[in-house]
Amino acid sequence: MSRPIPAPAATVIDSLLFRDAFGTPAMRAIFSDHALIQRYIEVEVALAKAEAACGVIPAEAADEIAARCSFEALDFDLLRHETDNVGYPILPLVHQLVKQCGEAGRFVHWGATTQDIMDTANVLQIRAGLELVSADIDALRTILADLSRRHRDTPMAGRTHLQQALPVTFGYKTAIWLAALDRHAERLAQARPRVLVGSFAGAAGTLASLGESGLAVQEALCRELGLGVPVSTWHVARDGFAEVVNLLALITGSLGKIALDVMIMASTEFAEVYEPFVTGRGASSTMPQKRNPISSELMLAASKGVRQQAGLMLDAMVQDFERATGPWHAEWMAIPESFVLTAGALHQAKFALGGLIVDEAQMRRNLGLSRGLIVAEAVMMALAPHTGRQAAHDLVYAACRVVNEHGGTLAEALAAVPEVTAHFDRAAIDRLTDPANYLGAAPQMVDRVLASAPRDR
Repeated sequence: MSRPIPAPAATVIDSLLFRDAFGTPAMRAIFSDHALIQRYIEVEVALAKAEAACGVIPAEAADEIAARCSFEALDFDLLRHETDNVGYPILPLVHQLVKQCGEAGRFVHWGATTQDIMDTANVLQIRAGLELVSADIDALRTILADLSRRHRDTPMAGRTHLQQALPVTFGYKTAIWLAALDRHAERLAQARPRVLVGSFAGAAGTLASLGESGLAVQEALCRELGLGVPVSTWHVARDGFAEVVNLLALITGSLGKIALDVMIMASTEFAEVYEPFVTGRGASSTMPQKRNPISSELMLAASKGVRQQAGLMLDAMVQDFERATGPWHAEWMAIPESFVLTAGALHQAKFALGGLIVDEAQMRRNLGLSRGLIVAEAVMMALAPHTGRQAAHDLVYAACRVVNEHGGTLAEALAAVPEVTAHFDRAAIDRLTDPANYLGAAPQMVDRVLASAPRDR
């Protein structure tokens, strides 16, 4: 018997084919329709409890609302139809909750406005989403710390403008990645108090419908939900939500940079690192030899997607007067997609970097491609105290031209220059032209990054 065809999906976020490439089940669950509706109900119930605690509605009514508001009893087809008609989901939802609660239903949504419920529900989603992002970042930081520690002294070519520049270590490279994620972890911690704040302010944000009890109810609601209390209404002050999505853009931007490095280093001409081998992963339909860096490609794509949503959130900050028209709606698109794409990128990063294959021998071979020219600066700086910097530069420059035009190594070319051999014998020249001896403070910088922040290991 054939299986039923699943409901059609229009985006990679909910696509049967692509959803686990660009997201994770856990993050999709947080931002699913059902989870969102449950958050709406959670806020409505918390509001009733808060108002009862402040003497605004009868305690018995709040108890009834808490006991009888049921997600499972909702008519979802009716909710969808009325939401499409009204333009917002809260009024249609309240209609059904009122019926569920019987006589107590007249106290449902007391003194609230649609945006209060929707914004606060979104904050609850964001809180749960940030917990997942934070956990993934911590796991990735542990992975990168291990890589940095293990390859602290693994020499490789450092590249600027895609040309070999000076030697570095692979641990130095991964420590730079790690330091960025350390900063993102710090940013996440700093953003929480600013962002995880409840929204309850009434029609125009003044809480006028609750009279003198307004601020007390607001505080009680936030306490009930474990959220911060706003110092002012933020119906049209959207910097908190914009900050979250732009923080996700920073995180995925760093992952995109890592992905780009890995993809280039995995190219045939570099062949220095590879994503973990899984049979069939990255295979080509026509070229059996291919092993494409799929996780890195997905990370890079996600970084571009979240960046676009970050721009949309900045645009959505420009809102009119005390309650916005269209800009608010743009957030409904940007926030869920940004969280799902970020979760997907972090998942791919943990896989790719957690099992990264590092070819130290190939890194050493690539260091030798320039036949010593990559450390021409080292020779110049060692010769300068004897000849002066400019003279040393000119001598080494001439030796480099000999290597480029006639072949051989820089050590061989320097050994033929009397002004050089007057100060260095061949053994000293060989030491000066060994890239592994010109790593600067790269290993020490790895140590500093590893010591700069607490991690699991």
